[in-house]
Parts: sequence; C-alpha cells; structure tokens
Amino acid sequence: MKRLTEFLKWLYKAPSRKALLLLIAYIAVAMIPNFILANTEQYGWWSIIAGILIPIGFYMIMLSVIRLTGASTLIGVWIFILCAFQIALLFLWGQSIIATDMFTNLITTNPGEASELLSNLSEAIFTVCIIYGPILIYSIYASHKHFRITKKMQRVLIISGLVVGSIGGLTLIPARLLSKESVFLNEVFPANVLYNLNLSISNHFKVKQYRENTKSFSYRATRSDNPRDREIYIYIIGEASRAASWSMYGYDRDTNPMLSQRNDIVLLHNTLTQSNTTHKSVPLMLTSVGAHNHEEIYKRTGIANIFEDTGFKTYFISNQTQQGALVDLLADQADERVYIGAPRYDIQLLSMMKRIIESEKDGDLFFILHCYGSHYAYNLRYPEEFAHFKPDNNISIDIENKEQVVNSYDNSIRYTDMVLNEIIEYIDSLDVYSTLLYCADHGEDLYDDERDRFLHASPTITYYQVHVASMMWFSDKYRQRYPDRVAAVETNNWSPITTYSMFHTMCDAASINSPYIDKKVALTNKEFDKHAKRYYLDDHNQAVAFDRKQIGMTETDKEKFREHGITLL
Repeated sequence: MKRLTEFLKWLYKAPSRKALLLLIAYIAVAMIPNFILANTEQYGWWSIIAGILIPIGFYMIMLSVIRLTGASTLIGVWIFILCAFQIALLFLWGQSIIATDMFTNLITTNPGEASELLSNLSEAIFTVCIIYGPILIYSIYASHKHFRITKKMQRVLIISGLVVGSIGGLTLIPARLLSKESVFLNEVFPANVLYNLNLSISNHFKVKQYRENTKSFSYRATRSDNPRDREIYIYIIGEASRAASWSMYGYDRDTNPMLSQRNDIVLLHNTLTQSNTTHKSVPLMLTSVGAHNHEEIYKRTGIANIFEDTGFKTYFISNQTQQGALVDLLADQADERVYIGAPRYDIQLLSMMKRIIESEKDGDLFFILHCYGSHYAYNLRYPEEFAHFKPDNNISIDIENKEQVVNSYDNSIRYTDMVLNEIIEYIDSLDVYSTLLYCADHGEDLYDDERDRFLHASPTITYYQVHVASMMWFSDKYRQRYPDRVAAVETNNWSPITTYSMFHTMCDAASINSPYIDKKVALTNKEFDKHAKRYYLDDHNQAVAFDRKQIGMTETDKEKFREHGITLL
C-alpha cells in the first residue's frame, strides 16, 4: 500500500505524469462494463479475454493520438455515455448488453413514460455519476491546464495498445470457432453496442420509408360471407399483461373476478409473444407478417387497411401517445384515429367506442383498441378505488419494494379484467354479429425468482415476458351463424400459437380472404396447424425458434412453461 501511495505521488508531480494518470483512470472506469459483463453473460473464456484486451488496446490508442490528454478524454466522452447506459441497464436487468431495441426505445418512448422510469432509477443514475463524474471534471481541469503526455509516452502507449489489441484480436479466432456468431459484434463491449446502434438506425430509416414502400400494396381482399345485419369486430391489444398474473391462468390471487364468472369466453392458454418490446410486438400484431418474415413488415399495410378494403369503417383508439414508431403509421391507415388524453384509464377506450357506435347508426365497424394496461408505473394505470391489493404506493425499482410492485401490478390486471368485461357487456347488448379478440403485446418480470428480473424488453427473455394473456368472445348472433368457427377456437384454445395468429384469426373471423392471410394459423379455421413451429424475433430481428438456446431462457423458464402445460417445440 505504501509503495502504491509513493507511486501515485510520483505520477502526480509532473504535468505529463498527471496526464498519464488521467489516461489510466479513464481506461479503468471505461472497462467497468466489460468486467461486469464477463461475469453476467455466458461468454466463453476466449471471448472474455478478447472482450478485455481489445477495448484496452483501443482506448490506449484512442487517448494517445493527441498528447493533450484532457482534450482526448473529453472527446472520448461518448464511451462514458455508453458505459453509463450499460450500467443503468445492468441495474435494471442484472445482465445483457445495450440492445438494438433499447436504442429504438429511446426515440419511441414518450416523455411521460421515460420520466416515470427514470424517476425510479435513482440508484443507477447516482452510481454512474459517482463513477464517471470525477473523471469528466478532472478532464475539464486537465484540458484547461494543457496537461499532455510526452512524445515518448505517446509512442509507448500507441505501440502497447497495438500489441494488446492484436493479442485480443487473435483470441477471436478460437472464440469464433466455438461460437456460431460473430464474437466481436456480439460479445465485445463497446463494439457490440455500436453494432446494435447501427442496426437501430437502419431500422429507423426503414420506418421512415414505410409510407413510400407500401403505397402500392394491396391485400386483394374479398369476403366469403356478408350477413345483412350489422357487424362490429373489436381487436384489443393489451399492454404488458402476462398470463402468470391472471387467476384464469392459475394465479393464486383473484385478479379476474369478472371475466372468470363468464361462460362465453374462450381463454387462449398457450399464446407466446413474438417480441418483448412494444415497438416490435404491436406492429407484428397489426400486420400479416410474422417473426419468420419480418422484413415484409416494411412492405405491407396493416389490419385496418384490409378491413377498410372489405367494407368496414375502421377506428384506431389508443390510450397511449404517438411515439413516431411503426405502430403510428399502421394506426394512420384507419379511417379515424383517436388518442385518449389524461388520466389515460383504459375504460376511456370503451367510452369513446360507445360514442362512435351511437353516432354511427348503421354500417359495419372495426375497432382496434390499444390499451395502456399494465405498463409501468403500474399504480398509475387504475383509479384509486381499484387498489384492491395494498400497499401499492411504492413502486420504485428496488427488490425491497417487491410487495408494493406486485400489488400495484395485480391491481392493474384486475382493472383490465373490469374493462374487458364492460366492453363485452356493452357489445353483447347491441345484438350484432361480433367477435372480440384480446391479446397482450408482451409480459413482464416482477422479481419473480432468484434472477431478480424486472420489467420487459431485455435482450434475453423470460417465461414471464413471453407467455401473454389472450382470449376471444363471440356474440350470440355470431355463434349461431358461424358455429364451426367458434367450435374451432374452442378446440384450439390450448394449441401452441404466437401473436402471429392474431391478424389471421381476426380476418378469418370476419370472413375476409386474401393471399396474405395464413389460414393455417387462424384459430377460427378447422384446418389450423397445431404443429407449426413458433418463432421469436430477437434483438437483431432474426427469427429464433423458441426451443433454441440463443433465445436466452434458462431451465427456470422452461420449468414455468411446463407448470402451465406448455411445450416449446
């Protein structure tokens, strides 16, 4: 310890040594995410070595290109931004690099949701400020004082950086031989994060070109049957509603006091989402595209368009704000779009739908209702009188608050239960041909096991994030005219499906035919394929079978699937 103190004093005596000390300190704190990820991720030893040596070599060269170390470290502040972002996500999920979807979330999450999340990440924010703040402050001071390394130091650092980086580069060879993917682009921080950023930017420009690319698209849709009486079809997209917290799926709390009393609901027990992020899962639910052919999503229009082409007046009513994402462009294809204002309780969706139906005295109608459901912060998704489970007031992101977090989430599920029941009651009173399909876009982690995972949208998924609540309801008139379709759904209620089935089921229920409708995945079709493989859209927009290792699920997750009678094959 004494020798270390003497060494630090020696370093600090001359400006050039002060500059060198700053450079060393910069590299030390910049490498913190690398050492954490080496412990949290399932990397092989060759990958871990590469993930340490390559960045160290790069930082040594980057900081030595100019001798004014204060200026070079300030120029390299972008590394600290990535490091801070990475550490914050590690606080949140305990593992995984900054995903492509996280960059997309930065520009598609509305400010209100962002502030709700950030206000509960104070510990992570404080930590990154403590780690990186002093280096940045000292960099400003060093830049002002013109601290610089000597030419000899510069030469030694650049040569050393090349040697260290080259050794790290050589370890990529055995690492690549043991992996099926690019180790450098997937497991070396910050190269992997920059790669993900590039993918996010590429996807953003595809969304920008969406209108141009789809202006000539046509579903070439027709209808095989058209009852003379009025038809009203309702497609409800839930938010963050996991099956594990619905009592109808076996949860030990009574979170479905109303729906569980109905005998006219077909609960879909085996529904998995194709993505655990809203900006990907909802567009997949609104189009005929699945994870297996995801690139087509930028070339096809959505479900509002196909219903409109077959004679329906279409409405998109959302309890979420516009976010500049693909879902907004798909919403724009409806005849009318309504975005609900504060306080954004989902019962407002029913109020708006009632108003429209009462003003539209005739004609067939198609409604897309986009809920706020159980989106964090949970206790803001229901009125105070729906606080059935208490305490529910402290939902800050901390394992110590698990009781309040779970209580508030369960209250939001009970509120969704009431909203869905009220919608069904109202539509049932109209005496029309009607089908209602509800499906959540993804699930949620709630500190469920030893992993202490929370929220959703993580690059590695869990059972709780992908097994979603889903159900169908049919009016009496519909049941009488289409008994075969209703019987097919009742037969298929345990069949393995993903959210890919939703578009095709909704269209088939409305007697819509199109070359783009996949009847094999429509639950209303007696020819439904119960053996079709299910796919998940990973962070790089690649379709991955749910039984594949790289999807990230552990034996804990697989056991939860088995508990619910679900097989992934």
